[in-house]
Amino acid sequence: MSLRERLSGSIAPLFTPFTDSGEVDHDSLRRMVAWQHAHGSAGISFGGSTGEPSSLSLAERAAALETIKDAIGDTGMSFVPGTGSASLDDTLELTAKAVELGVDAALIITPYYSRPTQEALYQWYGTVAREFPDLPLIAYNVPSRTAVELAPETFARMFRDFDNIVGIKETTKDFEHFSRTMFHCGSEVLMWSGIELLCLPLLSLGGIGFISALANIAPQAVADTYRLAVEGDMEGARKLHYGVHPLVDLLFTETNPAPAKWLMAERGLISSPNVRPPLINLTDAGKDKVRALADQAADYLTDVTD
Repeated sequence: MSLRERLSGSIAPLFTPFTDSGEVDHDSLRRMVAWQHAHGSAGISFGGSTGEPSSLSLAERAAALETIKDAIGDTGMSFVPGTGSASLDDTLELTAKAVELGVDAALIITPYYSRPTQEALYQWYGTVAREFPDLPLIAYNVPSRTAVELAPETFARMFRDFDNIVGIKETTKDFEHFSRTMFHCGSEVLMWSGIELLCLPLLSLGGIGFISALANIAPQAVADTYRLAVEGDMEGARKLHYGVHPLVDLLFTETNPAPAKWLMAERGLISSPNVRPPLINLTDAGKDKVRALADQAADYLTDVTD
């Protein structure tokens, strides 16, 4: 199976479940992986923005990767952990752990807070690529979180110069950015959308799938949107695309992933709705909004009892 085939479809970017006492809940992680597999997700990611990685220690992140890799087992799902950080040393250490575990690819976020130049970004990704020449790497462009945008021309330069930089997760609402990146790289580049309402449109440009937080509450709908689109049933795919609009709004009633965690704790998938500082748990007003939006799109939420 080619890398493109292996990494196509819906790759679910899991949030990090915590216990009531605030520790990483590995039992809930295992349930989440099994639930994702049962409801059509082609792969698992962990450690991106939805996973609250900056609130986890490197040891916690590494231990979670071990749990997820073990839970995936022989299911056939791909594993694409986020191993990036604002620190190059931490990025290299966690990516080395991913290599040790035998993951399919690693997702490397642009370093946040420092606001590096485009040349600095090129050198940053080049350092990681040279350190792990046999590991497929996926750049993660999410300027709303990192305060820096990976320009299409910069990514295309990386894509040309490093054989193991194979793709990009585009998490920007500027859809022209998707198109310009694809234009500069050509059809060989692997591209995923991290913006929920741009997942379906990306397929028309040549994208190969989604890494969408929506999969944390509606994995079947996300997976089916991809499946129907590639099968040519665009009417069915559009029905799902518009049907999940209230659920997308639900995810962002307050800072992601607090709304999704609260909903999935209420539904029994995870043991606690807790997030870690600087985030706070969903407020009472937020809970009211989440309930209302969930009711609007109840048919598209995935049952946790199946």
